Amino acid sequence: MARSSSRVEKITWTGRLVGVQPRIRLLRSFDERQHSYQGYVLRVHGTCGEETGEFLIAVGKGAHEKHRFHAGMELSGQSVPVDDPRMETAGFYKTSGLKVEKDAEGEPSAGPPFLGVPPDLPTYRARGHRRLHTRTYEEKCTACMWGCIMPVEMIVDHWNPSLKKYRYETFCYGPKSCAICRAGPTRKVPGRKGMSYTEEDWVDEDATSHRGLDD
Repeated sequence: MARSSSRVEKITWTGRLVGVQPRIRLLRSFDERQHSYQGYVLRVHGTCGEETGEFLIAVGKGAHEKHRFHAGMELSGQSVPVDDPRMETAGFYKTSGLKVEKDAEGEPSAGPPFLGVPPDLPTYRARGHRRLHTRTYEEKCTACMWGCIMPVEMIVDHWNPSLKKYRYETFCYGPKSCAICRAGPTRKVPGRKGMSYTEEDWVDEDATSHRGLDD
């Protein structure tokens, strides 16, 4: 259930950046899909308000262009709890007061997982993605700049657009040669009158057909 954030005060957070991934929403309507490239999600290990642990902070593309976020940086800022968790993977957004307290030391590993500075959003769009097994993502890809977990809004009946369902799906924008990547089972999209559409492997193959194995 969505909640109003108009009166919610911003929460101060600080910590070490573990990983950066694109913030992308996916709209599905049976066999059609549309992506919305929102910005980036910072995975931070530190303190958020009175809580200590790992948390996800959504930021805009402008913030990434300015700071060039990458794993190992120490950051601080202020954010608001998300208004509708069905539409965000991050727990906090509307971020302001971002400050790099300390840059990362040394060069990131060659990967996988890939921990360098993520590219701009048009690059993600141009690369296209492949299905990524949820378990593989959770165990090995949460810090990789090519991994992505998307909130998915599904229009079940195009004659009644208000009838929707929500879930999360995981994807990989990385090299097709990555030894970690596992596609997992195909995904089904619910439709009207109990019908469903199965997104077969050829969809991923077509979306990334312009890239070589190591691109």
